[in-house]
Amino acid sequence: MACGAVRPDRPSGRPGALIHRRTASGIDGPPRARYPPGYPVDTIKIVYDFAFPDGGSKAYTVELDRATLSYQPPASEQPPAWARLENNQCGHCPLKPAEHPYCPVATNLATLVEFFKDKASVAEATVTVTTEERTYVKQLPLQRGIFGIFGLVMATSSCPYMDFLKPMARFHLPFSTAEETIVRSVSMYLLHQYFVAKRGEQPDLGLERLETHYEDIQKVNDGILERIKGVVKNDADLNALIILQGFADLLTMAISKDLSKIEPLFFRKP
Repeated sequence: MACGAVRPDRPSGRPGALIHRRTASGIDGPPRARYPPGYPVDTIKIVYDFAFPDGGSKAYTVELDRATLSYQPPASEQPPAWARLENNQCGHCPLKPAEHPYCPVATNLATLVEFFKDKASVAEATVTVTTEERTYVKQLPLQRGIFGIFGLVMATSSCPYMDFLKPMARFHLPFSTAEETIVRSVSMYLLHQYFVAKRGEQPDLGLERLETHYEDIQKVNDGILERIKGVVKNDADLNALIILQGFADLLTMAISKDLSKIEPLFFRKP
């Protein structure tokens, strides 16, 4: 649940990888971060690497500004026509075309949509996700791998309705299940409310505003889905967005029902 530059190239290494040091006793010492010369330490990189059964592969590097957690796009390119703000603009969008000619979410998704537009959602791929802290690997249908990148980029694309997801994007969890997403989303929101209370403001412990947040996200997902329907040739992109929409629906339902499905985790019988 959704940051940085998307570049269709394979990284030469894993920037920020933790390298363990061998001590005199023969036991690994505390890890230290290793960055290649010129690596921008003010940038967070998350690499999605897709390996296909036919031997082909493709890697995307998603870059975030470490201070703002905002998506850092690659070299400036003219966004496609379908990314213009007035094209299927969300009904609740507060942005004005005169000030924002292009939808920030659609603009940042354009490279991904273009690459995957002819891919079938059921195509298998081995997806390796490399972050500064660890590496995740899983074989799964392509749509599930794309879903992770879409969520990451959308959450950090300066959409007014997506900004509250930036803290979750900082601690991105690839291949997350529905239950994991519910726990992470609600936990992060309640942590935010803790800091709200520390500032002397009124925290939303009843999660009323969180439910509203996800209702707004559902509308954004619908708008993006309408934008790319006329662009894609196959269904991987579309299905990835549909999965995102399903997660937003699930979260809204879970919150409205007081999260009853996860309550037993905290009240187990001995």
